[in-house]
Amino acid sequence: MDELKKLIREVPDYPKPGILFYDLTTLFQDRDGFRKLVQRMLDHYRSARLDAVAGIEARGFVLAPVLAFELGAGFIPVRKPGKLPWKTAQIRYQLEYGTDGLEIHEDAISRGQRVLIVDDLLATGGTAQATIRLARQLGAEVVGACFAVELTFLNGRSKLDGIDVFSLLTYDK
Repeated sequence: MDELKKLIREVPDYPKPGILFYDLTTLFQDRDGFRKLVQRMLDHYRSARLDAVAGIEARGFVLAPVLAFELGAGFIPVRKPGKLPWKTAQIRYQLEYGTDGLEIHEDAISRGQRVLIVDDLLATGGTAQATIRLARQLGAEVVGACFAVELTFLNGRSKLDGIDVFSLLTYDK
């Protein structure tokens, strides 16, 4: 996996001083790297019998539709407030450098649907935890949370207790 890590650009002091931002766009634009990343994610969830894959704005939108298509599932966008055109369910949450909110169409999930949550990176776990709560609020059975990168030193996984958490690349410091 070191070859995939080499494709990720590290941006210091973004979005604020003291934060090291892992920019996956450089991995996504590499044909072979992107293919390897997606294939490994697909391998983990191929037998999960999913109804939908929920992608978290914005980089989750790169991965989730591809996984949904390949796994024969629907795609659900999870957006920042005010971006969806229909009636929404909403949640506010803490993230590592402030607060934010998420919305999902209130009719995006039917009770009992098996849903996978996808984003590019797991840091403190606040965004993923909020998305899981939002999906469950609409009746989803959340079967897992999938990430390209996990910053293990921030212990975000602990907020996703009881969920199958899969991250392909980890950073320990």
